[in-house]
Amino acid sequence: METELCRAVERQEFRVHYQPIVSLQTGQIDGFEALVRWDHPVHGLIPPMEFIPVAEETGLIVPIGEWVLRTACAQASAWAGGGYPHLRASINLSSCQLKQKRLVESVTRALQDTGLAPHLLQLELTESRFMDDVEKSVRTFTELSSMGVRIALDDFGTGASSLSYLRSLPIHTLKMDGSFLREVVDDPDAAGIVSAIIDLAHNLRLTVVAECVSTDEQLRFLRLHDCDAIQGSLFSWPVPPETFTSLLQAGRRLTLTPPPRSERRAFPASRGVAVA
Repeated sequence: METELCRAVERQEFRVHYQPIVSLQTGQIDGFEALVRWDHPVHGLIPPMEFIPVAEETGLIVPIGEWVLRTACAQASAWAGGGYPHLRASINLSSCQLKQKRLVESVTRALQDTGLAPHLLQLELTESRFMDDVEKSVRTFTELSSMGVRIALDDFGTGASSLSYLRSLPIHTLKMDGSFLREVVDDPDAAGIVSAIIDLAHNLRLTVVAECVSTDEQLRFLRLHDCDAIQGSLFSWPVPPETFTSLLQAGRRLTLTPPPRSERRAFPASRGVAVA
């Protein structure tokens, strides 16, 4: 696989799919997460979990990551110029990229070359990755944040980091791991954890995005507990750029039914949300 990955980098065999991030205030698509796929000439599209670990072990994740960054920035800039200036691109960083001295330079160059405004770029890093070198992470993210780039802490709650890092890192968004939502409907403990994460983020003036939202019940719970945005199969799987463009042009959105005041902070059994 390492040999084929080297060839894939040379031949640019990768594709970027985009998963919508949807506001729970407006129901509209207000951003996307860029997710890489390997378009293998024999095996077709290979999902990232099958090749990203090898790419990280070999260092190939650096050129792949830089290509994804430029591709997603260019696409976001194209959508902005096409009448969707509010879309924010969220792009994952690997620990290898974070260790690169030229990361800030690469981000700056990508923004300049594509014409994307810095505030429309959000870089995502998991807790475990920034813990590899906390001091360097703080310096790098502080520099990027000063440029206007937003920083998101991905898979929040699954790592072993200290909550004190939330104060030192210039974070704008917490992305809540989807594992917390699986039992949120039936398990009071799971519901309590999700509610606590949302409250913690808001007390720190951070935006909360819930990942892997797949049911109406999960969505209703998140709305009742003031989650800011969602992404997941309930609204859309990751899709190629032309399909994402079709979603935008069709005005695809969540139809949000306001819950009665008496139901605030509680979870009713009835459904009140639909996808339009």
